[in-house]
Amino acid sequence: MGTLTATERIPDTTQAELDTVLQRAADAADAFGAQSPATRARQLTAVADALDAASGELVPLAMAESNLSEGRLTGELGRTTFQLRLFAEVLDDGSYLQATVDRADAGFALGAKPDLRRVLQPVGPVLVFAASNFPFAFSVAGGDTASALAAGCPVVLKAHPGHPRLSVRTGEIIVEALRAAGAPDGAFSVVLGFEVGTAALRDPRIKAASFTGSVPAGRALFDIANSRPTPIPFFGELGSLNPVFATPSAVRARGEEIAKGYVTSYSGNAGQLCTKPGLLFLPADHGLDDVLATESKAVAAHRMLNERLHQGYSGRRTAVTEVPGVRVLAEGSAADETVPTLLSTDVDTLLANREALLEEVFGPLSIVVTYGSEDEARRAAEAFEGNLTATLHAEADDSEFAASLLSRLRDRAGRLLFNGWPTGVAVSPAMQHGGPYPATTDARFTSVGTASIDRFLRPVTYQNVPQDLLPAALRDDNPWGIPQTIHEPK
Repeated sequence: MGTLTATERIPDTTQAELDTVLQRAADAADAFGAQSPATRARQLTAVADALDAASGELVPLAMAESNLSEGRLTGELGRTTFQLRLFAEVLDDGSYLQATVDRADAGFALGAKPDLRRVLQPVGPVLVFAASNFPFAFSVAGGDTASALAAGCPVVLKAHPGHPRLSVRTGEIIVEALRAAGAPDGAFSVVLGFEVGTAALRDPRIKAASFTGSVPAGRALFDIANSRPTPIPFFGELGSLNPVFATPSAVRARGEEIAKGYVTSYSGNAGQLCTKPGLLFLPADHGLDDVLATESKAVAAHRMLNERLHQGYSGRRTAVTEVPGVRVLAEGSAADETVPTLLSTDVDTLLANREALLEEVFGPLSIVVTYGSEDEARRAAEAFEGNLTATLHAEADDSEFAASLLSRLRDRAGRLLFNGWPTGVAVSPAMQHGGPYPATTDARFTSVGTASIDRFLRPVTYQNVPQDLLPAALRDDNPWGIPQTIHEPK
């Protein structure tokens, strides 16, 4: 696809074009995966440099298609190129391959043991479904793309319809940067169209897929991936309520601070973050209604990413506010813009209306839930399905209550926060951005941080294979200079 003019409509990818893209990705897989980690590191850095150089073009495109501010998008583009460079560092280190050499041992306790060598290798072409709410960091050049390319997997990127022009242009920049840096043709491509995405997911040339979006869409794609004649890994991030619990001691010590932090967290970015706190649990006598209402009403109205999301939010907001036993602390919505809606209820009402109240609302709505006792708070914590995050605000004298809540939340979330807020996800080796279903389809993996590369690698063991036939990562001369764990006979 060539460079588009300012007024040209972007057509969906045709089936013939998709077939070409998939074949080029399949043809590139062996050569791309066989490159040394240092070579791919240089290619990822080249992509990061090219995106940074194009920021003056890309940020305005993103602003026009997303209703997000220049400052927000500039920062997000910086996060995106940081991710690419961080994966380049992972590749330069080489330990991600987990190269393990277990030498032959004729005197092994269980009988003669052969020479065994294990390494991680790329799974093959990966289909990435871009997200709407982060036009850079979870889209064309986002974390899924960065981690799959770092693993040595060609990427077929299914663009999100919310920002097609930005997607196409970003893809052009990535393709050119990879080509100039020596990557094989077909290492990266962008395709457009709903049916194109599902067709690609069904194609046997795709070996894994990733997705960030709603539960219904993600579950439908997950089912497709698993119903193929040969099922493939599908790493979906689907939905999360991100509950926050505050103990009575925490409310007495810094209740107003907690209330203000909560409003900032749930209303930021018009509530369009996957880590937005959807519920705040407070003791029944918290006395913070006025602060919460005042802070929520002071938040400026913002347009959501697009009209489809605005209409979806409006419908869910109406359904939730009409639940008996739910009262409004602050609400309002202009015709084209959205202001926060803050509701209040109690644990009994919440549990009696799980279908309506324990479902993510994408937008600036959150619910304050009051509990009358520690047992009631623990009962509420046990009601959740999987979440990306769970947060506890507590004080030093809350150790027993805090421990009991954390143990319940740990089983239902991938990241536990103490005296903080879940919005804001650090790109770090220790980050876990994933959780039990429906937060993600596989709680063992993360979509943020360097560990996300693990999704697109699989282990292979070589037994008694001659040195000249071994992959470079397992050879005794170690031409790539990567870390090897070596087990010598005792």
